[in-house]
Amino acid sequence: MKNPVIVDAIRSPMARAKPDGALAQLHPVDLLSQVLQQLVERNKIDPGQVDDVICGCVSQAGEQAGTPGRLAWLAAGLPTHVPSTTIDRKCGSSQQAVHFAAQAIMAGVQDMVIACGVESMSRVPMGSSRMGQNINGARLDARYAPGLVGQGVSADLVAAKWGLSRTELDAYAARSHQRAAAAQSAGRFEREIVAIDTPAGRVLADETIRAGTTVEKLAGLKAVFESEELSKRFPQIQWSTTAGNASQMTDGASAMLIMSEERALQLGLKPRARFVAFDVVGDDPLYMLTAPIPATQRVLAKAKMKLEDIHHYEINEAFASVPMAWQKELQADGERLNPRGGAIALGHPLGASGIRLMTTMLHALEDSGQRYGLQSMCEAGGMANATIIERL
Repeated sequence: MKNPVIVDAIRSPMARAKPDGALAQLHPVDLLSQVLQQLVERNKIDPGQVDDVICGCVSQAGEQAGTPGRLAWLAAGLPTHVPSTTIDRKCGSSQQAVHFAAQAIMAGVQDMVIACGVESMSRVPMGSSRMGQNINGARLDARYAPGLVGQGVSADLVAAKWGLSRTELDAYAARSHQRAAAAQSAGRFEREIVAIDTPAGRVLADETIRAGTTVEKLAGLKAVFESEELSKRFPQIQWSTTAGNASQMTDGASAMLIMSEERALQLGLKPRARFVAFDVVGDDPLYMLTAPIPATQRVLAKAKMKLEDIHHYEINEAFASVPMAWQKELQADGERLNPRGGAIALGHPLGASGIRLMTTMLHALEDSGQRYGLQSMCEAGGMANATIIERL
């Protein structure tokens, strides 16, 4: 069995998904094409040797409807014979793209694969592909009567189940911004970010981080998912999820160059990390956001490791209650959890987030000299991917 390794991992700056956001004027294909082009150029690989481009993208509608990885590859002027496919495992789409890329190499089917992800949430709003329709169907609605709920309500259900107060959620959110701001000011993101050219100029840095965020400021925000009907159905909920303690809607792209170790060494490229274990699991779709807990337990068991053996944890901050419940359930060290901030500060461009997290984790392991990193992301429908990597 071949050994897949990470040779490089990069991302665009994270930009607010607003009409005046730094990347809002850029078509998602043009955004991803710049990331792919720079990944190829900085590693001096022959792009014609790439076996596949596996792209995570959630809202496959409008400008993102046309196999965005394939179109971005062509837009970058790269060889036409290289194919691409699109993965949708919701928030974990590009993390799943990484898994599929590595697994293809392990199987000996391919030697060099690019996993990537893109989401322009300012140009293709979340939920666009639903076209206003009921996505569940009668049989699913019957199984989970009186009905499943949206992720925001699930976030409040998770907070209630794990006894997380509004103040604790806001404190976690403020800490995410503070950690990201500290990393940004220290230049910790510079190696992982590639510049993106837009009609308005070149974008070099994340614009989502709010260094001045405090618990006091967040306390003034209104809970956004409360309703009289839901309060009757779920009397245990305290309605604590706000725009401030949830991830930011964001535009962004990311990409990772994955090869067999043998091919990397043949090309004179230095493997930066290897994959220790993978997992993906489903959990209660009503609570929806809890699957990182069993996914972590399963991936650790596969790796024959304990959580204490891991030096860096990346648990996606879809909502503050998600990593907090994960930390509380697994008794994890909070200093190792999202030490450079997470999606509350850096944003959550759905299809690109999996590789964004892994890119940040890899660079943090290199900067600290630490060895193992674990990543997991909650996904719509109550799923989660989990990955353990080892820095080389």
